[in-house]
Amino acid sequence: MSQARRATVFDLDDTLVDSGAAWSRVCGAFAARYGHVWRVEDHAALHGNGGWASYVAGLCGGAASAAEVVETCSAAMAAEGAAGRIAALPGALDLVREAERHGPVAVATASSRGYVEAVLRELGLLERLSAVVCAEDVTRGKPAPDAYLRAAAGLGLPPTCCVAVEDSAHGIRSAAAAGMRLLAVPRAGTRLPAEVARLAAFQAATATDALPLLGRLHTLRHTSPVSAPLTV
Repeated sequence: MSQARRATVFDLDDTLVDSGAAWSRVCGAFAARYGHVWRVEDHAALHGNGGWASYVAGLCGGAASAAEVVETCSAAMAAEGAAGRIAALPGALDLVREAERHGPVAVATASSRGYVEAVLRELGLLERLSAVVCAEDVTRGKPAPDAYLRAAAGLGLPPTCCVAVEDSAHGIRSAAAAGMRLLAVPRAGTRLPAEVARLAAFQAATATDALPLLGRLHTLRHTSPVSAPLTV
């Protein structure tokens, strides 16, 4: 496979940036307006969830819509990003630089564009990406494959020529269903279900640990991690 026939597609939240606590804080503040006390399980439920806004709206007893959650919480997160309060995870920028050595780079995320672009711009990544797929760009969120399929199309490559870097079970299922090779870097303290972990060619504890694995994965011939397309 030639250099031009490879690409890397990254998830954003908890893969490249340390944003989980900020999302919990922002969504918890929204739900608190309607009397909900934020719980540990609510924090966990947001992780890699393409339906996060519907989940938060459901905590509000029917008093708020998913669209209101998206508008309010995404605006708050965009402000966090623009102010430099969403930091890159240790080693994440090095991982992007390694990906650039092998071909174009994209992001495929369940978050809204205003927030995503604010964070990527602040980190100096926005202009380096060949495609950025956000929640507004797809009908179905992760674990459906839509975001990763759209990213591959934006790169002008088949999904089988792309390596996905993901942290969450939903995201890993999404990229696997799209037909991409996978490098899993689970969020600290998260253990992937065995059936999800098997979908990844490699798994690393941190972005720094993932650095040599990304290069290895780009040099491997592609073989699907599952015997049949993943049903989502």
